[in-house]
Amino acid sequence: MSAPAPTLSQPGLLDAWRGLRAVAAGLVLGVCVMGVLFHTEAAAAVRTWIDSTAYNHCFLVIPIVGWLLWDRRSELQGLRADPLPWAFLAGLPLAIAWLAAERLGIMEGRQLVAMSFLELLFFALLGWPLWRKVSGPLLYLYFLVPFGDFLTGKLQDVTTAFTRYGLEVLQIPAFIDGYTIEIPEGTFYVAEACAGLRFLIASIAFGCLYALIMYRSPWRRVAFVVVSMIVPIIANGFRALGIVVLGHVLGSAEAAATDHVLYGWIFFSLVILMLIALGLPFREDDTPPPRVRSRAVPDTDGGRWRIALLASAAVAAIAAVSPLVAAGLNRSVKAPAALSAPLDPGLACINLPVPQQRALGTPGRLTWQQVACGPAVFDVKMEVFSPRTTAGPVMAERRRLSRIPDAEDAVEDWLPGTAPGAPRVWRVIRSAQPAMVIAIGLWIDGEPARIGLPMRLRMAWSSLTGTRLEPVLVTVTPMVDWSHLAPNERQRAEKNLTEFLLSHADFAAQVRALAGE
Repeated sequence: MSAPAPTLSQPGLLDAWRGLRAVAAGLVLGVCVMGVLFHTEAAAAVRTWIDSTAYNHCFLVIPIVGWLLWDRRSELQGLRADPLPWAFLAGLPLAIAWLAAERLGIMEGRQLVAMSFLELLFFALLGWPLWRKVSGPLLYLYFLVPFGDFLTGKLQDVTTAFTRYGLEVLQIPAFIDGYTIEIPEGTFYVAEACAGLRFLIASIAFGCLYALIMYRSPWRRVAFVVVSMIVPIIANGFRALGIVVLGHVLGSAEAAATDHVLYGWIFFSLVILMLIALGLPFREDDTPPPRVRSRAVPDTDGGRWRIALLASAAVAAIAAVSPLVAAGLNRSVKAPAALSAPLDPGLACINLPVPQQRALGTPGRLTWQQVACGPAVFDVKMEVFSPRTTAGPVMAERRRLSRIPDAEDAVEDWLPGTAPGAPRVWRVIRSAQPAMVIAIGLWIDGEPARIGLPMRLRMAWSSLTGTRLEPVLVTVTPMVDWSHLAPNERQRAEKNLTEFLLSHADFAAQVRALAGE
């Protein structure tokens, strides 16, 4: 018998189903297992999408991926999934990376590894020919991970430097100290919200989508994505410079900064339009001719469904190793004991009666203390953690306790007025809208800790070996009605907080003593 003549067929769902039918059960099983194993990472990602304007676009990623896959249906004709069971071996380094990220308390690292396991599952079940055709949409799923927050400080540096050079060129007198920019008409601060992270992340996500739609050449795609990284950084520098120049022209820094977020989104929209215009002359989005198939995809799967289930089970099994190891380590973490005594307020202050209790849902033992120093009253929260805890719960509690709700301009810096050579203990977080100030200190192994990789490494080691001194987190907040304070009263409250902390330099010794009980 002669082979069937080549036929042309219109792309449709039936062709896609025929190519994936043998691995459908394995895909469903693997995705469900991944969801169970990494539900903590998924929940943390969704909370970030909701809370941070830099990642609100993540809600659109899955619909975009679905549309991209549908748009490529004509290229998938005649292809079928060809599972690769041996691909699970690539999960070994991923499992090690996840455990390292979990011990270091880096949630973004855990989320990136979890997404990589999902990508590995797709590769193992689809096989190389089919995965290569859909790799663009599937890799776009990485934008579900709220990654990049560590760039905020560097982006603040770039924005500040750009503004400095721009003011020099325009010959506008300015004094710049750190992220503070003072001109004769007022003072500006390059806060984290002004660093341009939200514009950068959104621009990269748009750049990758545009490149997948408009180009076929890998080099053109890479070039456009690189441009989408560079342009928003430069544009944000112009935005910050423009706000300062506007303040100079209007004669008021407050008037120029009132709607700076709105200015930013308008400017960002113009930047996106500019990127589209730059990319259009090089487009390659012409529709390819339909694939010619020599023969139809056979209805029989030849036992591929068994291979697919095996590959899915292998990837799921290796993905489960690190979470199981971490769960075993975390079971050895015992709840910390309550502090036996409050911090000594000093001779000029008194402790007000506040019952000690543990807040529900907190990983440590949270204790409240109110200290009155004349007319000034301060709220002191102390949370003690298990000696075997990792940096993850501690940093999550630090963010929760120090978070100023709805703040767009929160600024964090070391306590001013600390004597030269003295250890830096307190980080002061300020916000103008809404008005509030909080001081926060973290003690690891009885010593004030600086947030960073060395601190995380030290806590990761302590989580395995244990330590005599428990980690302690302390926040101090002036007890005032911030919403009804006049500007001079707000400054006075901030000054009272600074004076209180500087006059209680023995807090570090007290915390060390309490942590060792």
